[in-house]
Amino acid sequence: MPISLPEKVEVVVSPDNVVTVKGPKGELTQKVDSSIEVAIENGVITLQYAGGKTLAEATKQEHAYHGLYRALINNMVIGVSTGFTKELELVGVGYRVNDKPNNAIELLLGYTHPIYMQFPAEVKVTTKSERNKNPLITLESCDKALLGLICAKIRSFRKPEPYKGKGVKFVGEVIRRKSGKSAGAK
Repeated sequence: MPISLPEKVEVVVSPDNVVTVKGPKGELTQKVDSSIEVAIENGVITLQYAGGKTLAEATKQEHAYHGLYRALINNMVIGVSTGFTKELELVGVGYRVNDKPNNAIELLLGYTHPIYMQFPAEVKVTTKSERNKNPLITLESCDKALLGLICAKIRSFRKPEPYKGKGVKFVGEVIRRKSGKSAGAK
């Protein structure tokens, strides 16, 4: 599956198989294994097996690398052109989030102490707290892998529990709920 390049996105492949993608949202690089060749022609990126191998001649590992690097480069192209956004919701009485200077936040998640989290420069964080609504954390970045890692870290501070649904969850995420002790008493 070829990857078509949007306008204002530049891709450079160095001789040592490092792909650099530049766009309006930022710049990303990815080292590609030597068993995969990256070619750019007429605004389209294609990935092939090294040495002109066909699909039947390629090993299982080369098949895996082909799909992996195709997905990573596609995510890089989408990231530098439009970017990625994730929203986290804090569900629970007294759960709050506050903006701090230098791209940081303060989380109050029912522990005896607040949790401070500093973000890298590639990630833009905004918080939103409205009356009678759960606080929201919105994270934006051009790097999808970094964004997922940071969201997982924030979520790990207080995972959603199945009885009351309290915790840090993604907006729109459905938590499988369990009934309490009274369900099995009959």
